Amino acid sequence: MAKLYTQKELANTKMLPKKETVSFLLNYSKLLKIIKVGNLNFEILAN
Repeated sequence: MAKLYTQKELANTKMLPKKETVSFLLNYSKLLKIIKVGNLNFEILAN
């Protein structure tokens, strides 16, 4: 006979990022430049 297992529901908490994390991601995306040459992609961090 198969055993029946109950599964507890995960806590329903909202996970919000820190302001520093959001700031870092926005600044990184502003710095990143992707240049396409033929079939190649070059990723450059314009510092």
